[in-house]
Amino acid sequence: MIKALLALGDRYAARSSWKDFALVKFCLFSMGLIAGTMIPKEKKGPVIAVAAAIFAASYVPLMAKVFRVAAEKDE
Repeated sequence: MIKALLALGDRYAARSSWKDFALVKFCLFSMGLIAGTMIPKEKKGPVIAVAAAIFAASYVPLMAKVFRVAAEKDE
């Protein structure tokens, strides 16, 4: 089941443009905002810490790839 979902993700990525990925990011961002408004005030601190860690763990590799691609010579 997981392999099928990963294969679907690969096919989707191969057929997508930057606009498609931007829409996915906007969708995920809006879902995060909605979820954030539902968290009780006294529990927001730990949730924010976990969210920040996940953001850093995902953003750094994404940006590293962007810089690697930008540094490549056109072939």
